This record gives sequence, C-alpha cells and structure tokens, in this order.
Amino acid sequence: MTRDTYLKRSLGTQAKRIKESRVLLVGAGGIGCELLKNLLLTGFGEVHLIDLDTIDLSNLNRQFLFRHEHIKRSKALVAREVAQTFQPSANIVAHHANIKDSQFNVDWFATFDVVFNALDNLDARRHVNRMCLAADVPLVESGTTGFNGQVQVIKKGKTECYDCNSKEAPKSFPVCTIRSTPSQPIHCIVWAKSYLLPELFGTSEADTEEFDYSADADNATEIENLQKEARALKEIRQSIGTAEFTQKVFEKVFQEDINRLCGMEDMWKTRKAPKPLDFAQLNEELSTVEPGISSVDQRVWTTSENMFVFKDSLDRLSKRLKTLQESAEDNSQAILTFDKDDVDTLDFVTASANLRAEIFEIEPKSKFDTKQMAGNIIPAIATTNAMTAGLCVLMSLKVLKDDYENAKMVFLERSGARAINSEKPNAPNPNCPVCSVTNAKVKTDLKRATLNDLIENVLRQQLEYGEEFSVSTEQGTIYDPDLDDNLPKKLSELGIAESSFLTVVDEDDEQPRVNLQLVVVAPAESASQEQPIVLDKVPEIPRKPKAPTPAPENGHVNGTTNLGKRKRDAEEDGLDGDPPTKRVANVTISDGVDKAHPIDLMEDEGGAILIDD
Repeated sequence: MTRDTYLKRSLGTQAKRIKESRVLLVGAGGIGCELLKNLLLTGFGEVHLIDLDTIDLSNLNRQFLFRHEHIKRSKALVAREVAQTFQPSANIVAHHANIKDSQFNVDWFATFDVVFNALDNLDARRHVNRMCLAADVPLVESGTTGFNGQVQVIKKGKTECYDCNSKEAPKSFPVCTIRSTPSQPIHCIVWAKSYLLPELFGTSEADTEEFDYSADADNATEIENLQKEARALKEIRQSIGTAEFTQKVFEKVFQEDINRLCGMEDMWKTRKAPKPLDFAQLNEELSTVEPGISSVDQRVWTTSENMFVFKDSLDRLSKRLKTLQESAEDNSQAILTFDKDDVDTLDFVTASANLRAEIFEIEPKSKFDTKQMAGNIIPAIATTNAMTAGLCVLMSLKVLKDDYENAKMVFLERSGARAINSEKPNAPNPNCPVCSVTNAKVKTDLKRATLNDLIENVLRQQLEYGEEFSVSTEQGTIYDPDLDDNLPKKLSELGIAESSFLTVVDEDDEQPRVNLQLVVVAPAESASQEQPIVLDKVPEIPRKPKAPTPAPENGHVNGTTNLGKRKRDAEEDGLDGDPPTKRVANVTISDGVDKAHPIDLMEDEGGAILIDD
C-alpha cells in the first residue's frame, strides 16, 4: 500500500483538504526539523520553509535533518534537500532569508492556510504574530525550553494572540544562535562561549573523521571556502603558545571573517554592515590600560580594555592547555570548556563578545552581566522538540476544520502527574495593543509620500480623525500634536519601508476609537496613483468600550451577595452533554494519576479511539 492510502484511512475526508493546503513554516531549528518531517508525512501538499540561520556543530545532536557535511550551509535549503529524499513528491519551497524582510509582506502571508512558528527569537515571533493577524491567517505558535514546551493556536477575533499577555525577555537562551547577523548582546556572548572558545581550546568542527567536505559539483565554491576556513582554524590551533597566536586569532575572527560577511551584499540590504577591527591600532592603545582591568567586573570595558583582556586571557588559556596536553596520555582529551566560575574562560568570553559587539554596533556588557547571561544558556532537548512538533500538527488539523474551540493550548512539563496538560483557548484580550486594533493597508509610494500626506490626506480627510491622535512605528512616536517636526519628512526618512506597521492612537477625551494599525504596501506597478499614499480600503473603526463601573467594595451587586467562589457550570466542567453517537469509557488509574479525562469511542468514525485531552 502507498503512504497516501494509510493517510486516507487515518484522516478520512480531511486528507484531501490537507493535501490541498499551503502552509508556512518559520524556523528550521530543533522544532522546525521535526515539524517539517511531520507535515510531509501527514500529507500537507505545499510547505514553504524560511530560516536565516546556517548549520552549526551544536545543532547536530537534536536537528536530525543535518549532518557534519552540512555545517555552515543554510538550514532552510539543507532541510528541503534532505526532506525531499524521504518524500520526493512533496512541494517544498525553501527561503534562506529573514522573515522580517519586506518581500514577506502581508499579501504573501495571506496566501497560506496555516502558519507554523518554530522560532526562538522573541522579536521575530511577535513579528509573525502581527503579520498573521493583519493577513487574517491562523498561526500555530510553539516553543520549548529544556523539558518544557507549549503549543498555542492564534486566530484573529477568536483566540488571544501572542502579545495578549505581556512577556518578559527570556532569561534563558537556546544555543541556536545567529553566527552571521547578531543583533543582541546575548548573540555575541553565545558566539564567544559556544563557538570561539571550543574552536580554540575544545572540540573543533573540523577535528572529526565524520566531517566530510563532499565534492559537490553544484556547490564547489562553498566547499572550497569551507576547506580554506578549516585549514585556517587548524593552523591557528597549532600555533597555541607562540607569540603570533593572539594576532592570528584576532585577524581570523575580527577581520577576515567580518570582511567575508561584508562581501555578502544581499545580507546587508536591510541592516547595517559590520566593520572589522584593526589589530595594529588597538595594539598601540594597550599601554594606557591598567593591568588589573579584568578584576573590574561591574562596568563595561572600553574597546582597548577588551583588547587587553582578550590577549591576556588567550595567553592564560594557552598555558593551561599546554599543561593539560603534556600531562594527558591522549591530546584529544586535553580540552578546556566554559565555566562561569572559571575566571580565565569568563574573561575570554566577555572580551571576545564585546569586541564582536563593537563590530556589529551592539551594546557591550560588563563581566558581571556576561557571567549572568552565559550561565543561563539552557540546552535544547530533542524529545521535547519532537513532542511539541507532533502537537503542532494535531492542532493544525483542528484549525483546518475551523474547530478553534477544541484547538487547545497545550503545555509540556517534566514535573507533575501528567507530562501533557491543556486548557481551552482564551478569548482575545480587549486591551491588547496588537490584536484588539483595526487593521488597514495603505498603498504608499515611499519615494514621494511624506508624513504630512499620511496625516492630512489619509487620517484627517479619509478617516476623519480630529486633532488629538498620535502615530508611532516600532521604533517610537513619529507624530503627535506636540511633535510636528517630522511632517515634511518622507516616510522613508523616518525608517518606514514596505511591510512596516504604523499605529494610530485616538486620544479623544470623550469616546476614542480603537487603535488603528496601518500596514505599508507598495502600489501595483501598473497602477497610476495620483496621491502618494492612499487607503486600500476604508475600514470601520469602532469606538473603545467604556470602562465598566467598579463593583461595590461590600460585595453586593444587584441585590445579591458574593459569598465566595461561584460553582462552575456544566459547560466549564465539560459536562454539557455528549452527542448521541458518542460513548464515554471512563478510565480509572490509581497512584494519583488523573482520572478525569475519558477515552471517547466515536461510533460515527468507525470505532476510532480518541483521547480527549
């Protein structure tokens, strides 16, 4: 029998709907690899995959689609290539790009039936959440941290969105970091801790018999570059303990590698290119640095001080490694690893991360802050990723049936009586700044449109806003009644590009309207547009609901007294009555295991057994 036959038997008529579906998977990491496999084996007809990352040695223990020969190649492209081998008929489209690029606009998102988020970046997750809401496309959001995981279905107007509840920046970070385009201090710290330190004093990516530089005719240039890089790293390791060691390391990672990145012009179209550091210049400035600077851990070091600590820590670590190699029977066992309480490795990671931060114009961190951030890195667990990916597909099947009431929020936990727990999806938060807004598109000629065009032609004339309102972008406020300096500026000068979001807040004292979220879209090439900026469609913007009257403090409301917690009604307890064709076989399990969740025997599904979670 063919695989399709089993799918039809398992899924029934829904198998056809799944095969005709077009879905987007954002992220090809730990969850993404498992999810791509699940989507293909479930029969999804067209899968688009997008990821900016390249494959790192640390990914291989849990991202099963990748092998040693794939290191430094695009995750998205390799995932497509490998997945195609076990599902040749699948239509997989891979994008090695940033999901925030302007090419992935609202209209593009609207072409998908379901979007799956498998990201570990808070900013990118919020962006995908906002794009799916603007495009009115259901989103299956997921994430894991160690043994914990969660899956959430997000649908505009039906469930709460990713931003309905405020989220703090994560205190622990997965070791799946951006090697080429860091944007936060933690990216630089992870690079120094999990890449540079092991390359020099631990297990190198090239020091393994399994590392295979396959002679691929279609990828000859990339293979040649990888071989050059591997040889350079081996030469540097061989010079440990020599006078030239520090300069070789510096020029390799802070000059040569950065110059190579600068040569990838496509990568820097939407962001600022890095600037390599000059070894000779920084070396001349070392005479002004206090020798005991590494003990100053509460303030951020200057670039010269970072250079001093970088050289000093490299020298200390080199001597330690040489001593280990002399005493060890096997040189392969003589390695140094990071420990937040190891002064030498902490100094090296702090200085290296700050020098890299200087290159990418990222805020540097003190030694104290680096110790906190580096010590909180939690390794990902393959089993958690696999379970989470499976739950994502189960939730997507309910989404395709428009069964959002049963598309529950699911949580994985190591502690407790049950590994998997769930709850009904929550309703949207009426005060959410993201999903409680009215969405609209503005066709904008960014070469001509000014902020004044937006304020006068669109907001005041077309939408009839009064005097009291403000306009902001993701970077901050660009207009309010007391801030009109930007009016003559072009929108492009204010950092606004295609797919940018503009939030309009009505500040009328009496009955303001809900916030308006405008998405900037480019006009069609064939369209002749007299005005530089026009609404695609005039939206209806409702008024904000009036704040409810606070309840009396004595607990009396409308002649009744609240004496305590009310009893749950039948519907909340799941006792709202079963369909005639449904029999419930209650399962009794001892030893404290949950007994309240029955196994449902569905007669109209040919006796299929469904576990009602």
